[in-house]
Amino acid sequence: MAKPVGEDSWLAYVDEESRHANDLEARVKVVELFKNAVSSEPGSLKIWLAYCEWFWSLFTDCQSSEAGWPEEEQQLGRDLFSFDAALSLWSEGYEAVRYRINDSHEFWNRWVSIELEQLARTRTPVGVKRISHLFRDRLQVPHATWDNTSQMFSSFLSTYNNAAYESEFKEVTASAQEAKAAYEAREPYELKLNRAAKSGDQDAHKALMKEYLVWETAQVNKARNPGLAVSLCLGLYSRVLSGIFAFDDEVWSDAAVYLSGLQHHARTSHLQLPLPNMIDFYQRATSHCPWSGPLWSRYILTAEESGWSFHSVESIKHAATNTKALDKNGMSGVLDMYTAWCGFLKRTAMDPNAPEDAADVAEVGLLAALEDVDLWGRRLYKDAYRGDPNYRLQRILIQYLTEVQGEIDEARSHWDRLASQSLLADSYDFWLNYYLWEMMVYASKPKHRSPTPATPVGGTKIKRVPGLATSVLQRAISRSTLDWPERIMEVYVQHCNDYERSETIHHALDMVYQARQEVARRRERENAEAAAAYAAQAQQQQSVAGPSTENAAAQDSPSGPKRKREATPGDSQGVNKRVKSVEADGIGSATNEQALKRDRENTSVMVTNLPADVTQTAIRKYFREYGHINNLDIRKETDGESTSALIEFRSTEDVQSALLRDQKYFGQNQITVKPGTGLTLFVSNYPPTADEAYIRGIFKSCGDVYSVRFPSLKYNTRRRFCYVSFRDQDSAYKATLLDGQLIEGKFKLQCKYSDPTHKKDREGAVAEGREVRVKNVDSSANENDLRDVFSKYGKVANVRIVRNMGGKNLGIAYVVFETKEEAESALQLDKTKFKSQILAVEISKETNFKPTATSKGDRVSASPAPSGDGDVTMGDGPGESGGGQKPTPKEIQERTMAIMNVPDTVNDARIRVVVEKHGEIVKLVLRPDHQGAIVEFADAATMGRAALALEGYEIVPGRTLRTGSVQDLFKESSEKREDKIVTGKGKKTATSKGGSKEASFMPPPQNVRRPTLGRAGAKRGLGFISSKNDSKENHPTTGVNGTGSATKPKTNADFKAMFLSAGHGGNGASKDGHVNGTG
Repeated sequence: MAKPVGEDSWLAYVDEESRHANDLEARVKVVELFKNAVSSEPGSLKIWLAYCEWFWSLFTDCQSSEAGWPEEEQQLGRDLFSFDAALSLWSEGYEAVRYRINDSHEFWNRWVSIELEQLARTRTPVGVKRISHLFRDRLQVPHATWDNTSQMFSSFLSTYNNAAYESEFKEVTASAQEAKAAYEAREPYELKLNRAAKSGDQDAHKALMKEYLVWETAQVNKARNPGLAVSLCLGLYSRVLSGIFAFDDEVWSDAAVYLSGLQHHARTSHLQLPLPNMIDFYQRATSHCPWSGPLWSRYILTAEESGWSFHSVESIKHAATNTKALDKNGMSGVLDMYTAWCGFLKRTAMDPNAPEDAADVAEVGLLAALEDVDLWGRRLYKDAYRGDPNYRLQRILIQYLTEVQGEIDEARSHWDRLASQSLLADSYDFWLNYYLWEMMVYASKPKHRSPTPATPVGGTKIKRVPGLATSVLQRAISRSTLDWPERIMEVYVQHCNDYERSETIHHALDMVYQARQEVARRRERENAEAAAAYAAQAQQQQSVAGPSTENAAAQDSPSGPKRKREATPGDSQGVNKRVKSVEADGIGSATNEQALKRDRENTSVMVTNLPADVTQTAIRKYFREYGHINNLDIRKETDGESTSALIEFRSTEDVQSALLRDQKYFGQNQITVKPGTGLTLFVSNYPPTADEAYIRGIFKSCGDVYSVRFPSLKYNTRRRFCYVSFRDQDSAYKATLLDGQLIEGKFKLQCKYSDPTHKKDREGAVAEGREVRVKNVDSSANENDLRDVFSKYGKVANVRIVRNMGGKNLGIAYVVFETKEEAESALQLDKTKFKSQILAVEISKETNFKPTATSKGDRVSASPAPSGDGDVTMGDGPGESGGGQKPTPKEIQERTMAIMNVPDTVNDARIRVVVEKHGEIVKLVLRPDHQGAIVEFADAATMGRAALALEGYEIVPGRTLRTGSVQDLFKESSEKREDKIVTGKGKKTATSKGGSKEASFMPPPQNVRRPTLGRAGAKRGLGFISSKNDSKENHPTTGVNGTGSATKPKTNADFKAMFLSAGHGGNGASKDGHVNGTG
């Protein structure tokens, strides 16, 4: 496993191991772990205190049999955990934390109490002298409880050395004045830090601590006792680097610079300062901040200064590249580390005392480093990577080739390759460095000397000029995109005046003149473009205050203009909206099943690095003390070595408690617990047929999709949204950028951060109170009749009468007015007679209760949008029912089947895609309340083939379909979720007792609804009893496709017949596959 990092991580790891230390070997292992812990965190008071307490407990336990140790282990324990070893450990721990002036007293008080306990038993002069020395030493160290320590010393002298009380106490008080003054100077900072810590203001605490560090680091140059000032400053750094700034690379770098300055000061002034081992310091620094390139660079440099071997320094480089965090902040950390490594290779090769193969090793290492960095950058940024703008590694290689190998042409080829990169070719600094290198090469070439110089033809000598350096400057000036061409022009003209011939100078002046004109025109264009951009930005900011056109653009989507959520949505699959009945009063019981509105964003945590074989039970047991878990989603990592879990708690308070387990140990694994905020998106308006694989495909380019959750359709089959959780916040942010993207050319995707508090107010006639609901409409009335009646009270925008699939008027209509006031005025028609019926008129009320979804023939899904305004799904109009002879109920039964074990998160469109592959569908009714759907095919043969093909089909992972009759479907209960925890993948949901295939009596329902009077049409009494044959074969109830007459109310005799026939496969009127109602 990975080595723990940080004070809390070590304590959690050792604590976990100590709980299982039941024998001597395990206890010794814990001691070894503590040794590693104090080696990694030498300034941690908590670790030292825990270590010493553990060792002291081992010493006391092995002294007698009361602790339950075997006799053999007691004997070995007395040798391993001796009294002298325990006291020596306390002394060592105190030396490590003594200059933590705010809390070192916690350690010292415990240690001296043990010493005093032993002295009380022995009362030896040696013991008195030893403890007196401890007190004198302690009182000369600045600490917050100096007065309390002085009082303890006074009591000690009174008890054990009263004769020397006055002289000794006076001497100690005088020698401690420097310590008291040092603490008084620091006390204002300590008081401020205490107040900030108590207030819980983390930012204020950090700001004060940084201010304190700046002040403390300056004291070494002001103090009379530099040794004490350095010790106090190192004590302060021990506090912050094992506490509040343990993972702050800036503070680690500050400490490194401070220590480096102290080393230089100690060498130049010959002072003896208490400095730590710098190699150990950088090892700790890079383990805490492995992403910091500057710290790795200093680590390599310090190892080189310390005389480490090549392979030892190389091990540091390998440790840096093996960490997964080096590119956390991009390529800067990678380049910093590799620059230090390449510098080490170059200096090793240039060392006169280097081995013979040093040059070859350096060349191979430099070329390999260049290749590694390039691959790293392309892996991180793909084709967008353009290299290091400071070309640090290339410059080291060029220097090596020039000065060590003497390969000038090879070095020049590297310069030319760099000049072909636009990132560098547009930089004046690059060309100046290239020019200076050429001048250095020019100056290094010796002048040709001859004892008898020849006179050239024409009588003149040939002048030696740096032509290659001149050509470099000419190439730079020819770049039209150079960032500072004026500087290059100045250098070019000066260079030509210094080294070139007159004709070259003339050409240079011409070239610079033309270049200056071109630069002037370029600057003018840039200024004009900047002014235009500024004006456009100002105009855009002014237009922000105008009305948004986002809603108008959204109407292009085929899902229609009625959108539930346009602002950041955050509904959940169990929203606490009171379910209101449309046609019946019995739906109120469903309200009790609705969960409270859940804020998953702020009540979830992401837990990573769990054991690979972890179970849900183990996770629940681990977090049970921290809160109630609503939902738990476990996912094994692709490497197979660990598991992650997204845990939803009941409240934000539970989350705050669970976050305390961050960096603690789950078995042998150190887990990470982070808030789940910013990970989950509300996604809607995707194609109705989209499943989890489709949703994951949409966001494939954004990052790692952790989970996709679809809502339950049990109470609203029109829901079409899901929650997509990502592994990290960056991926979730990238996914939000897809908001508004057009999918398949017609669906405008909604993709926003999940937030239940951000919901767009409903729009449309119902939400605005402009629609009235009319009941008891005469069966002979049409839309024009109602329009004539209601137009007397205002301007009627729309009239619709609810009809079944056969076009029959169901006695309900909806009338939409232009204004809310007109709709309220139309309420005067309530309880007035219209034709043969007494109307019931009321303002339409919104409802989300749509427990079934019905689609016929080739019509689109009954879930066309995330929501809509309409209260009732419109059926076919009178002219849409089709011609020809209508099928009989028996024919409908023969070609109708039921699909069972369908998750209540799957909509009718997804079922239709699966089913219609096997034949033409006449009608499909989704019944999530029974975990299934009813499908009517064009003929019985098609139904039979489909039933065979769909049996055992896996519609979602772990859920296989079953086929059967409609009666079988209605015996299935709705899907149950216990405590929101799914304890197994692929488990079948519990079904009702009636769902058993064995013959048994149907238990009486808990809440029996009796038929009521008052429905439209001919009146029937409760005494109406149909014949036995008629009830089984020719009972004229509404068929599956809605072509029969309206359902007759059942009598007491019907209920009795249903009860008695349950064990024989009969189910009253439902035996023929009839659905009670229009579905």
